[in-house]
Amino acid sequence: MKKIAKLSLVAAVAVAGLTTANAQPLEEAIKNVDVSGSVVYRYNDYSDDKAVAGAATAAGQKFDRSNNNYKVGLNLSSKVNEDLKFNSRFLVASDRGDFATDGANSNNTGLDTSSAGDVNPGTSLSNANFAYTGIKNTTVTAGKQGLATPYTTATMIDENEQTGTGLMALSTVGPVTLGAAYFDQTNLQNAKDTSVRNLGLTGTENITALAAIATFAPVTVDAWYLDMQDAFDTYTVGAKADLTLGGVALGADARWASLTPKGGDANTLAKIALTAKAGIVNAKVAYGTTGKDGGLTALDSDAATVLKGWNLNTLGKTDADYWQAVAGVDILSNLNLSANYGNLQSAGDVEEEELYGQLTYKMSKNLSTYVRYGTYTKDTGSTSNIDATAGRLQVAYTF
Repeated sequence: MKKIAKLSLVAAVAVAGLTTANAQPLEEAIKNVDVSGSVVYRYNDYSDDKAVAGAATAAGQKFDRSNNNYKVGLNLSSKVNEDLKFNSRFLVASDRGDFATDGANSNNTGLDTSSAGDVNPGTSLSNANFAYTGIKNTTVTAGKQGLATPYTTATMIDENEQTGTGLMALSTVGPVTLGAAYFDQTNLQNAKDTSVRNLGLTGTENITALAAIATFAPVTVDAWYLDMQDAFDTYTVGAKADLTLGGVALGADARWASLTPKGGDANTLAKIALTAKAGIVNAKVAYGTTGKDGGLTALDSDAATVLKGWNLNTLGKTDADYWQAVAGVDILSNLNLSANYGNLQSAGDVEEEELYGQLTYKMSKNLSTYVRYGTYTKDTGSTSNIDATAGRLQVAYTF
């Protein structure tokens, strides 16, 4: 018994020595790792008395449904040396919900509360790349990364993300930043929007992009050209401005985009948004119009080359005119109530309209929630009309 006790003591000392010997290197390694991320929960509830329960509409949406959606994003970056950093991003998201990591059918289904039980969201590696900064005022990112273009959404805490594998380089000279990118693989074949899926992308198409961004306070101007192999080429020009006059914060955002599918006609979008905030009151007016040959001007409805509301957006809408108006008031310093209206008319005498109220509460800088409820109608002049109510609760935490 004494021998066993002695052996146990020796083993314990050996383990303690091993732990001590390796504690310092592990501690140093952790010091070089930056951690950030977000956690979002969203509950959706839609009801349409005129549509068959759960039936798909022409817009690819289903009504008379409710679902739970979750998305966790974890970013880890590690400094390799003075000139090189490794970046990674992991996503845990509802497999087929609003936050589906693959983007497929993300507007059609979720963790449905009426037809299915609870399931565990899937986990995926979204980003894995190296960023090199050894050249003055230049960053070159190589590997799997978000597609940071006006046509895509590279990173969003509460919606889908587009990724690709390749190179992106940005170099700044004075007020001008020049960019170039090449990707040989993307996840765009799983686009959530029907009009984008109609392009028949496989994800293997090469992408080449060039960009120029200039900042002359208070105005920032950008210009992009992008070519997708055997699919389309596109360009866009945009300008943003923010200034304060007499205690009123003003903002303006204007953009023109043109996308030409191979063998097709140019799809175009022109949009402008004006914002103002004075004291406890805020307001926004926006207008977007698409061309007579089509409105497919982006690869995701959340992209900068789309004008989007809640259930309304210009993506894939031909000969569309879309008006938005928002009026809000701060009930408390961290509690805002707003009324939101949108009207979109497009080819075929189709008219869509939405009206909803939203209460936004920011408990702290990194924790916010909103409750939204309103109506959505779509008049097509046929039996596919929609007359629906919609509600949403969302909680978002960032760290």
